[in-house]
Amino acid sequence: MNFTQGKALLRVSLIAAALLFAVPVFAQISIGVRIGPPPAPRVVAFRPASPGPDYMWVEGYWYPVGARYKWHEGFWTRPPYVGARWVGPRHDGQRFFDGYWDGEHGRVDRDHPWTAERERDFRAHERERDHDREVREREVREREHDRDDRDRDHDHEGDHDR
Repeated sequence: MNFTQGKALLRVSLIAAALLFAVPVFAQISIGVRIGPPPAPRVVAFRPASPGPDYMWVEGYWYPVGARYKWHEGFWTRPPYVGARWVGPRHDGQRFFDGYWDGEHGRVDRDHPWTAERERDFRAHERERDHDREVREREVREREHDRDDRDRDHDHEGDHDR
């Protein structure tokens, strides 16, 4: 190799090195996990009573968590504004799209501050419902206990005559 060829090789090497180091500065690498479409929706046989007149029922749906789907039970909620309608989550065969509220005042994603308030209100409603159920169950147990006491007393009434 002569001096001219060595100089040309050095020049090409420097240009190649510059390009190799410059390209990553402008390049973006994206890594995604595709998990395919979610399973079919679950069949819900029971829908709890509405907690109030301004609540809407949102059907249960699957949503991605890491490399799998997780089921979100249906729930009662208040829309972010009057007239808003729920647009459920969907999968187009390639990508998953979150559900959101939409209407004349525009789109509202589900992860807004009113969601925490809605969930807090609904949990309070569930606690009240559970408390009412516990009270009814306790009343049934007390009636059964009273009936058992009466039956036992009635069975022992004849023991005094012996």
